[in-house]
Amino acid sequence: MSEEQQEELVNQVRQFVTENLPLSKLSDEELELKVEEIVAQRIGNAYVSIEQKVLIVQKVYSSIRGFGLLDTIISDDNITEVMINGPENIFVEKAGRVTKLEQTFESERRLEDVVQRIVGLAGREVNQANPIVDTRLPDGSRVNVVLPPIAMCGATVTIRKFSKDPMTIEKLIAYGSITQEIADKLELLVKAKYNIFICGGTGSGKTTFLNALSNYIPKDERVITIEDSAELQIVGIENLVSLETRNANASGAGAITIRDLIKSSLRMRPERIVVGEVRGGEALDMLQAMNTGHDGSLSTGHANSTNDMLSRLETMVLQGAAGLPLEAIRQQIASAVDVIIHLSRLRDHSRKTMEITEVVGYEKGEILLNPLYRFEEDEDSTLEKVSGSLNRTENKMIHDFKLRLAGINVEI
Repeated sequence: MSEEQQEELVNQVRQFVTENLPLSKLSDEELELKVEEIVAQRIGNAYVSIEQKVLIVQKVYSSIRGFGLLDTIISDDNITEVMINGPENIFVEKAGRVTKLEQTFESERRLEDVVQRIVGLAGREVNQANPIVDTRLPDGSRVNVVLPPIAMCGATVTIRKFSKDPMTIEKLIAYGSITQEIADKLELLVKAKYNIFICGGTGSGKTTFLNALSNYIPKDERVITIEDSAELQIVGIENLVSLETRNANASGAGAITIRDLIKSSLRMRPERIVVGEVRGGEALDMLQAMNTGHDGSLSTGHANSTNDMLSRLETMVLQGAAGLPLEAIRQQIASAVDVIIHLSRLRDHSRKTMEITEVVGYEKGEILLNPLYRFEEDEDSTLEKVSGSLNRTENKMIHDFKLRLAGINVEI
């Protein structure tokens, strides 16, 4: 059976099912069985391989109860990101390269149906009154939706795929992002409850790195995770509370922000607070939490360098408390954040750890930094391929007080 015949059969069966079966009364299993029966009847004596038959049933079923075309795209494990710019422009990222797919949605209406299904599954809503929403798929993949008329090319959906296997430090070592020696040092810093901030540009692997680091948290601690859409995969910790923000409803009420969740988490006896990403005024609440005995916090933020991250933190704090003097903000940052890890996506699309820096204090109006590791390119680097390593600087770690407090007598 050719691809055209296959698509035609899918459309015929879907039309027959939607017009003749009581869909609201059928369970998922019952619907799938009915679709199988109808497909078998329509095929009759024509030769169709078992694989083709299964694919036709899946396509019909997913177009009614699933995400239609999206199901086949998402099931491809090589795809890391999906970008839908209206029904006819679908792009995917594979191995760091973005390509356009030939497949399209049948219509704008069909795409919007899929969008409503995705958003509804996570208990959220998106409409003309609330046209922008962050949500997630049942497998945890992160989804951003923007509807017309805000998105002028049609419903725009961006999906960051969720890895089925939690990211581990071992995988980061295998990818060449860090070395075993650096991983061992980071493990000591996490266990000694240093407040660690991971920064980098879009797609540099911040959440991936945060996920890997979080697996060093001792298994007997109480951990609170706070995210816009839950995607952290912390394994092995029983006393784990995962909190997720909520958008306002159609009447503009009921929004729960990261700021609300940080304030609430402080009353939940946390030993660690892990904030997926700070973007605004919640930075102030997070810094205050770090400064009031909640050591060992981990978080991420968008920035192009370590210094840029400090500037962005200042700006974010000002969003939450416009009247605070800059000196007070810088003192807060210097005393709250212990270590900043900067990641970058390089010209060959590889993701590398560029710098690990200690924040050592505040003096003469400036936050003082002490770089411990820096990425340096070697002679094998070309325009197409980046080659290099994360090298130790000559600077010793200054603040080893938390290490000694944790009974760790190792020089970092």
